[in-house]
Parts: sequence; C-alpha cells; structure tokens
Amino acid sequence: MLNREELREIAALQGNGSYFVSLYLNVNPVTNVKGDYIIHFKNMLRDISEGTDKKILKKIKADIGNIESFFISSKRGFKKGLAILSSAEQSFWKEYNLAVPVRNEIVVDKTPYIKQLLDILDNYQRYAVLLVDKESARLFLVHLGEIEEYGEIHTPDIPGKHKKGGWFSLSQNHYERHIDYHVGLHLKDVMKKLELFLAEEEIRGIVIGGSEDAVIRVREMLPRAAGEKVIGSFSAEMFAGNNEIFEKVKLATGDFERKKQKATVSELLTAAMKRENAVLGTEDVLNAIQEGRIMKLVFINEFRDSGYACRKCRYLTRQKVSPCPYCSGEMEEVGYLVELAAQRTVEMGALVEVISDNKELSNAGGIGAFLRF
Repeated sequence: MLNREELREIAALQGNGSYFVSLYLNVNPVTNVKGDYIIHFKNMLRDISEGTDKKILKKIKADIGNIESFFISSKRGFKKGLAILSSAEQSFWKEYNLAVPVRNEIVVDKTPYIKQLLDILDNYQRYAVLLVDKESARLFLVHLGEIEEYGEIHTPDIPGKHKKGGWFSLSQNHYERHIDYHVGLHLKDVMKKLELFLAEEEIRGIVIGGSEDAVIRVREMLPRAAGEKVIGSFSAEMFAGNNEIFEKVKLATGDFERKKQKATVSELLTAAMKRENAVLGTEDVLNAIQEGRIMKLVFINEFRDSGYACRKCRYLTRQKVSPCPYCSGEMEEVGYLVELAAQRTVEMGALVEVISDNKELSNAGGIGAFLRF
C-alpha cells in the first residue's frame, strides 16, 4: 500500500548512470471508453521518443518494453489512476493501481518522479470511521479514495429500549437505567477496539456515524487524544452500504481538509512576514533545502517552475550558474523544479503539504516552507 515511508525510500534511489521511467496514466473506465488510455500512453511514448537523446532512449528501451507488456498481459481491472516506476537497469519496478485520478504524464530521469504520488498522499489522508448503535459497531478506514471495512463489534443480549424513550436517553425509570448500563458496557468495548485500531494506523481524523444521541454518547466516552481527532459526524443506519457511508464521510473530510489547508497557509504567511523560521518563494525554499533546514514544504498543486540542477550533488536553483557552486559539478536545465524540490524534501524526512488552491499563497509565490531553524 502506498505510504510515506515507501516514498521516502523510492525518493532516495539514484540512477548511477541508469534512468527511471515514471508513468502516470488516467485509466478510469468511465472516461476511457474501450481502453482509450492505451492511445494516450502511445502518444506520450511518441513525445518521449522525439524529445529524448538517443543514448537515453537506448537505456530505457527495456523499461518501455516492460510497461507495454504490462498493459498487454494485465488481467485485472484498473481503477482510476495508474502509476508505474521502472528502471530495468536497476531491476526496479513499482506499480500502483489507484482509486483516485492522476494526470497523464511520463518522465525519464535519473531518479523516480514521485510528485504526483506525494500529491495523492497529501490530498487523500487516512481517516477512521466509526458507525455505532446500541449493540453493534462497524469500523472503517478511508484512504486513497477508497473505504475498507475493518470489522464489526457486536454485543449480544442488550435489552430492548423502553417505548417512552430512546436507548441513549437517561431516565429515572429502573428499566431505562438497566438498558443504559448495558449500552455503556457495549460502548466501552467499542472504545477499546477503536484505541487498538488507532494505535496500529496513522489516522488524520475520526468521523462518527449513527443517530444523534449515539454520536453524542460516543464523543463523551472517547479518550482525550482520540476525541481531539474527531472532525465530523453523519447519520446512518447500521446496515448502510459502504458506498453510502463513504459519500457521507467525504463531506466531513473535504470540509476538514479545506479548513486545514487555509490554516496552514495563514500560519506560513504570518511566520514568513515575521521572519520566524519560514520562507516564501522558490529560490529561498531551494536555499533552505540545500542547507537542510526544511521542516515542511508547502506549495500549490498546479504551481510550476523551472531552473537548474547539479548532475553530481543535485543542488537546485532558478539561477543559471555553471559550474555548481557547491561541488563544481555540471548544471543541467530542468523544467520541473518544484517536483525535484519536493523529492529532496521527502528524502530529508521532512513533510510536504500540497495545497489544492489558495489565492494568498499564489500571490506570495506559490511555494513556501516552515524551517527547522
């Protein structure tokens, strides 16, 4: 499964004379009638053949052949987006069949091109979903555009509710207190299972589903750490299908992500203006990367920039310099400077946050970073 640790390992790979072919392809069957994605793939190959040095084309011939064979021999159905990273010379192959869209793109370089995968990880965080009623609970993980049910918790022999009140309502009636006692035991068991789940998974937030009084009761019982992760709730029956639950959860997670991105940009702009360990603009960000000071890189998804990269030490700059001021290596012109910056950031173990759209950050240069010092 796609995760940041795996991307960090991939980002650290170096060609050492060999090359990587990184392919991103929209394979959504809804928008690719009768396998139209093959046509797009062949058009990209043509562009690569026409615009790439013959010596490099010779090095990646096996990779192109392997990718073509993959499409011919693949028997499984594709979802929405496909990512393939290949280097035959290094016996390296990674494929990701994704339930989220990607932009058609093919890049040949001395390192794997992972910018789109970074975008996906940042824009499709992991969320826990708890759907609960008086005697059952269902636990889900939402990640990368999909929902997966992890299991069901069932507590049998809970008495039925009294006709005068809901099963969560507190009553002076002894029978109602009896029901509430058993429901409380059930929910304590649910809390234990939820805590175990959260301990095993890196979760961005929790969404709780059920009746209004069920959601209130659960939130009251959550441990503080888990309670702080709750980002929203929804109403649904226990028998609701996964797709119905997923659609309701997306409303909560989408709103949460938009608010979080807005807060991140506001914090970055304020810190940069006060010169409090933050910078804005491509060149200042690249300097911070070179100095190993990046804590979190922040940039708008559609932001692009070009510049120069050192073939030897991988120093990045927008300025046309030669040779490299750090190692005297040869500088080459690159058209995807932001992507290389993101890759270097991942290699350092720092964070990358991709902002879907933000006018304030766009006006400030489209890119910035929080610094370690």
